[in-house]
Amino acid sequence: IFLPSFQDLFGVSMVVPLMNLHIKSLGASHTVAGIIGSLYGIMQLFSSTFVGCWSDIVGRRCSLLACILLSALGYFLLGTSTTVFLFALSRVPVGIFKHTLSISKALLSDLVSERDRPLVMGRFNAASSVGFILGPVVGGYLTELEDGFYLTSFICASIFLLNAGLVWMLPWSEENAGNRERQQGNKGTNSFSAKTNRDLHSKSATNGAVTSGSLFWSPWVQVATVMKRIKGIACSDLWDIFLVRLLMSVAILLYYSNFSLALDERFGVKPLFAGYLMSYSSALGVLAGCLLGPITRLYQYNTYRILLHSSTLTCTLILLYASALSIWMVVLSSTFLAFSTTIGRTCIIDLELTIGGNEASGTLLGVGQSVTSVGRIVAPLLSGIAQEFSPCGPPSLGVGLALVAILIMNANKQKYCSHGNVKLKNQ
Repeated sequence: IFLPSFQDLFGVSMVVPLMNLHIKSLGASHTVAGIIGSLYGIMQLFSSTFVGCWSDIVGRRCSLLACILLSALGYFLLGTSTTVFLFALSRVPVGIFKHTLSISKALLSDLVSERDRPLVMGRFNAASSVGFILGPVVGGYLTELEDGFYLTSFICASIFLLNAGLVWMLPWSEENAGNRERQQGNKGTNSFSAKTNRDLHSKSATNGAVTSGSLFWSPWVQVATVMKRIKGIACSDLWDIFLVRLLMSVAILLYYSNFSLALDERFGVKPLFAGYLMSYSSALGVLAGCLLGPITRLYQYNTYRILLHSSTLTCTLILLYASALSIWMVVLSSTFLAFSTTIGRTCIIDLELTIGGNEASGTLLGVGQSVTSVGRIVAPLLSGIAQEFSPCGPPSLGVGLALVAILIMNANKQKYCSHGNVKLKNQ
């Protein structure tokens, strides 16, 4: 599962940095390019919850293969886009179905114990981040060749097809056999691991226990089930967790929103240095993902405390950046911020699954992804307004939002520490 996640972001990061240059070469204006980019974000916003919930109903194998293959189709169309219309058309299947990483995370949550989940999620994020670091370098090299963008897009589509083959080769038959045995009340063994078997046996039959025949349900039955699950999430007592995720996402996005411009205005630093600093932070984020195991053991597997402390550290580091008097204070804040944000992202996902229950892990991850998408839409607007007052305006606003998130976590401490007392109303 780690290998497809690495290849996924490696392929995508080869193409995405080159897309604006390509669409402008096709004759599109800045406005048209912006509209197409916004439409992609809106499709992601609304589709992530539905696709995540759909993966709970039909099973991870079917949903993951469908998302990978349809994403491959999108990047193949991108490789044939010689007009603005074809370019826009190629973004539709990707915008709707490019949720491969979210479904992979849901699959991992099915396969590991609650205690080991932060460690495994951290390694998963590290593997995918390595792909995101290497992809732009390879893509930049390939685009120097004749018809380089088209070649890069076809390579990306081929990587997704390879991922589909890898997912198909996973030992799903053993997992499905374990699901059927659980439905019959019998004990069985699972080829993935012994703790996988224990965790699967503790789940509701509505989750990964859906048999392969569920794929052939009537589409109307699937839609009705999806809507029922989404209603259950909307009516559940999980609003504070998603609000914390939104506030922290916007705070971090505000930190990075005008990073290069702010460094130029405040310290006279060129964009090249800012680019190196962001790459340095990304590399440290990979290291942070690998350190989650020792950190969770140090905190005795208390995800709430890790999240609270990492969020407090993030807030402090953004404040340090906003009030920095020299570029070295910025380097210092960026160094530790890479660790705190990586750990915080992993812990908020684990807290969602712990309190919401693994029975709807795909739905919960989909809703969380939608919340993050809202942050990506809101953050540029808030950044533009705050930057009218000062180059330090966006990070200063981010400090305020992070403080609100910390206060919400403190106010709901009892619920977070009770681990699973909150259940979805439709269950």
